[in-house]
Amino acid sequence: MASIELKAVEKWFGELQVIKGVDLAIEEGEFIIFVGPSGCGKSTLLRTIAGLEECSRGEILIEGRNVTADPPASRGLAMVFQSYALYPHMNVRDNMGFGLKTAGTPKAEIEEKVNEAARALKLETYLDRKPKELSGGQRQRVAIGRSIVRNPTAFMFDEPLSNLDAALRVEMRYELAKLHRELKATMIYVTHDQVEAMTLADRIVVLRDGIIEQVGSPRTLYERPGNLFVAQFIGSPKMNIMPCTTQGDNYLLEGARGGVQTQPGVASHIGVRPEAISIGEKGEGQCDGVVDIVEYLGSDTHLLVDCGGLGAIGVRLDGDAAVEPGDEVGLIFNPDKLHFFDEAGLALPRQ
Repeated sequence: MASIELKAVEKWFGELQVIKGVDLAIEEGEFIIFVGPSGCGKSTLLRTIAGLEECSRGEILIEGRNVTADPPASRGLAMVFQSYALYPHMNVRDNMGFGLKTAGTPKAEIEEKVNEAARALKLETYLDRKPKELSGGQRQRVAIGRSIVRNPTAFMFDEPLSNLDAALRVEMRYELAKLHRELKATMIYVTHDQVEAMTLADRIVVLRDGIIEQVGSPRTLYERPGNLFVAQFIGSPKMNIMPCTTQGDNYLLEGARGGVQTQPGVASHIGVRPEAISIGEKGEGQCDGVVDIVEYLGSDTHLLVDCGGLGAIGVRLDGDAAVEPGDEVGLIFNPDKLHFFDEAGLALPRQ
């Protein structure tokens, strides 16, 4: 296990600055996930930590040691990529132990470490198979096993599940969660998948345009987003954002009714998540609208309600909700689940 600290890290490609002074402290054994829109710099930041990209400015410390100028091999980190990059002519056993073999590790030690990793990843029965005889999920486990045998100080994952189908992604999420719990290893993981980030991470790092917007636990980012960007990025379906004005202790929605403002200050936007909205008769709640789209998902029913000047508002109801397109409804916001933001897009303080 290793602690990793970034101090004012910058990455430039010529005149283009991709990482803009990132400060971040990662504790030993933490599972940290980088998320953000395409082009935000999450993979570049991961590769800079690993030494695959040169750090233009700033410092990278691993276990308190400054490794900013060190080559990747001396940092003690293990990378797992989207591509499995397995040797097709070698069986699973030889693929997992190849790095140790080239490093001159004794044969008995290689066998011991490969068998130990295979047990952790449930690959014991596949050790004599070639990669072509494995499923996508099994191949990814072999790639992870190849990293485990090196006993790295930390694991770096760059969207490792993006090439898998939906069912395998779910299976591998469980495998990674169990692996982290068993190894107690420091892991940094890059993904664009909301579910992966929310279910795997101890803390999530939200990036935009090369800067960190917010760092926190999945629950903190979901329930206490620090600004409009994080509020809309974290959560699926995403948070509804509407313009509002402040009037004393109340807020007013454009062309609608509004209600009690639960965060003090001058608000210019209100946010409400789809599950914090219930439906009633027209004239009830904070605003009225016409149901435009109904998506039945079994346990849930998602609605898209046309609310005129407020735009389309997403609502998440129980799966047995009896709602049809064209229904005129009132939307009732849960007052305890509202989010208010000022003109700069920052969340107003909570009492």
